[in-house]
Amino acid sequence: MPGDKELKSLPCGPDGLDCIFEGNARILALTVCSAAIGGTLQYGYNIAIINAPTIYVQKFINETFQERWGAELQVYQVTLIWTFIVSIFSLGGLAGALIAGPMAIYFGRKKSLLLNNVFLLLSSVLAVFSRAARSVEMIILARFLVGINAGVSMNIQPMYFGESAPKHLRGAVSISSAVFTAFGVVLGQVVGLREILGSESCWPYLLASNAVPGFIQLLTLPWFPESPRYLLIDKGDKEACINALCRFRGCDVLHSEIEEIQQEQAAALGIKAKGPLELFTDQSVRWQLLSVMVISSAMQLCGNDSHTVSEMPYLSMTCVFAYILSFGTGPAGVTGILPTEIFSQTARPAAYMIAGSMMWLNLFLMGMVFPFLVRGFGQFCFLPFCAVCLLSAVFIGLVLPETKGKSLPAIAEEYDKLNFRGQELQLSVSTQLAQYQPSKVLSSTSL
Repeated sequence: MPGDKELKSLPCGPDGLDCIFEGNARILALTVCSAAIGGTLQYGYNIAIINAPTIYVQKFINETFQERWGAELQVYQVTLIWTFIVSIFSLGGLAGALIAGPMAIYFGRKKSLLLNNVFLLLSSVLAVFSRAARSVEMIILARFLVGINAGVSMNIQPMYFGESAPKHLRGAVSISSAVFTAFGVVLGQVVGLREILGSESCWPYLLASNAVPGFIQLLTLPWFPESPRYLLIDKGDKEACINALCRFRGCDVLHSEIEEIQQEQAAALGIKAKGPLELFTDQSVRWQLLSVMVISSAMQLCGNDSHTVSEMPYLSMTCVFAYILSFGTGPAGVTGILPTEIFSQTARPAAYMIAGSMMWLNLFLMGMVFPFLVRGFGQFCFLPFCAVCLLSAVFIGLVLPETKGKSLPAIAEEYDKLNFRGQELQLSVSTQLAQYQPSKVLSSTSL
């Protein structure tokens, strides 16, 4: 590496060519937009578009079974099938979260996001032809596949962002995931209007319209760099890492950032990527793992995805929107990028698998349990969620260190105080006993 000052800027390109990118945030911002359009935007969009065609799809379910079996379904049977169509999105998300780790390791962050569109496009084809084929099963499979797409992107997108953004922009980049999720929900509601694609004749096209953001990502994301940390630590390609950093940072690539990545590379040298089971038995990441599990679970168990606002007074509706806004600018944005900040490169994909699994399992749980909470607690149905929020806040305050502007070794050092707390005390006592020798006066105790 040229130069010896820690904060000296590197010239862009392996041959020291002048920087051709003026703004050090422009390429990063465009990369975020491209990745999120096919990522968290899809998550919000696919949650929203399933609501508009409810009556039409339920009618299609009943007609299909009448044609096949000559018998009309009961209302509860139609509702059960429709509930399964909606809920299988979460099971697909769980499957996507489980395969996201291996995909990120073998294909890289950017290529995984591109390959993830295969699930999306297959889902769109099944959805658009489901009515012509008179197949409810095609709708179910389409929802499962688009759930896989959401599960993969919800894990790999924040990993890609966290590894590509500089320290001072990690917060802004993390919030972008929540912003695109909210934008996806709004966009899905707009496209689902009866005047656009929410009519009875257009509902298959509504369910297949998620292909449009997928095509946008396929056309734009290949033009942007891969994660610099993945290129150097996983692939060992220093030149590609520097080129990627130059594109993301403009002319502001610092020796300190290169050295930090190299230190992480040295620490991971000869260590293969860890699996989820290995993380559960690794004492050095015990509290990091507990942190992402608790916070990922709390993100769903806080009740954010359980609101019903029909016939709600304006004051209550305002409170709901204020809650969702605060949720989006806080937990929703930070939770996704947290494993990137507290886990090393070898443990990060497995950590995202576990965090994503907890998120999707609890989302499925909330979908099943919330109707019973409403029936049992009535207007007080959100009190259990209040308890979850309070307990989560206490846990975060006591366990989670501040990560703003800190390097991974500095964050790991703070966690080590928890991971090895008992061993440090035992080591301290052993050290003191070893220093004390009978019949000899130590200099520290001499009078």
